[in-house]
Amino acid sequence: MTSCDSIQGAGRIGDALVLGLGRTGEAAARYLRSLGQPRVGSVTLYGGATSTPGEKTRELEAAGVRVVCGTEEVSGSYDLAVASPGIPLDSAFARSASEHARELIGEVELAWRESPERWVAITGTNGKTTTTSLTAHLLAAAGTPARTVGNIGTPPTAALLEGRAEGQWFVAELSSFQLAGTSRLHPRVSVVLNVTPDHLEWHHTMEAYAAAKERVLANLSAGDLAVVSVDDDFCRAMAARAAARGLRVCELSVRREPEAACAAFLRAGRLIVRLDGVERELVAASDLQIFGLHNAENALAASAVALELGADVADVRRGLTSFSPIEHRIEPAGEVGGVRFVNDSKATNTDSVEKALTAFAPGSVVVLLGGHDKMTDLTSLAKAVCADCRVAVCFGAAGERIAGALEVARDASGSALTVLRAPHLREAFDAAVAEARPGETVLLSPACSSFDEFSNMGERGRYFKGLVRELAGGEA
Repeated sequence: MTSCDSIQGAGRIGDALVLGLGRTGEAAARYLRSLGQPRVGSVTLYGGATSTPGEKTRELEAAGVRVVCGTEEVSGSYDLAVASPGIPLDSAFARSASEHARELIGEVELAWRESPERWVAITGTNGKTTTTSLTAHLLAAAGTPARTVGNIGTPPTAALLEGRAEGQWFVAELSSFQLAGTSRLHPRVSVVLNVTPDHLEWHHTMEAYAAAKERVLANLSAGDLAVVSVDDDFCRAMAARAAARGLRVCELSVRREPEAACAAFLRAGRLIVRLDGVERELVAASDLQIFGLHNAENALAASAVALELGADVADVRRGLTSFSPIEHRIEPAGEVGGVRFVNDSKATNTDSVEKALTAFAPGSVVVLLGGHDKMTDLTSLAKAVCADCRVAVCFGAAGERIAGALEVARDASGSALTVLRAPHLREAFDAAVAEARPGETVLLSPACSSFDEFSNMGERGRYFKGLVRELAGGEA
């Protein structure tokens, strides 16, 4: 990987087209416009069928970007088209752009081509945000400049526009949507944490979804490192294919101790990372401030990355024990009347909830489930809730379907689970408070997206925390 792989090394970009008026599309358009002549001739942004003119479009136009709203029918001729990650590449919008541009790529691909050195790429159905944040935290603890970008919040082109610090690593959380738009992306280290059913309305099949995740490994070479879980079937197959290509594969597992020369695993409850046959013993999983077996896996992955990039073992140990939970991911939200409240609003799929439940003693949880129904299979979730929770309060658009699945599983297994229904999160919270006993945990871990009641999962999580503060104030 050299600078000649980048657009910058290749010279002129020409006339550029950007699809999407969200944060990513705006960042890409502003970055491209900032390059100026002669590299970029013009920048045109199509907002999509539902987009309308407003303050953002006026600001973009003032910056020299031509903005077209209210249509997905692209016209004109472009040298490069850049699609926002929410736009499926097989959609009519993307196809229209492809017909009018020499190449269609994603925003992450654009950023990598512009600045291809020092990238870490992290993907997986669950755990991406925690692992990305923790990796940057460990690198910082070792004195290595690092910045989180991608799906975690800051589009990498926005980070480039702000100016990339000398020697800074981009630690990129990449969704399957973002990876689908890559072709030459070549990180120094790539991580695949897990692949479980999600976003099938976008990818259509599990195989297509997994293939999008695997693109994070596509361009690695023998000197790079692929950190890949071997605890699920899709990832295990990815690891085998990567090893067959001659890549260094760090086998990640919290279920067993891999025998590979590179591995990250638990031994007697302690985190162990082995790179090229040399083992480093780090800390006990119980010393982490993030809880649950899945978070031990996240910590192992982040540690493997940091050690591969030269971090000292002592710095990694210190970073692991000082890292605090991120907002909305098994985040402590307070204690009232001996009942703990935990905000796990980021758990927007069933697998994420199942992992969260491992952080608590079985039978001690009153769980809040519901929201926008993604129509995913509930069999495994229902089994886990019946085994690990005492009460489940189901709410929102998906509430009735979830409640029904829980009752079927409860009756089949003989579980003592109590299943309650509520129309919205407010009423669900009140019902959970009424049921919870001292020493138990009220856990918001919805297994659904938030769009039936809230604009995003962050708004939902903050609303939950506000209800806890309100309850605490009332008790005081």
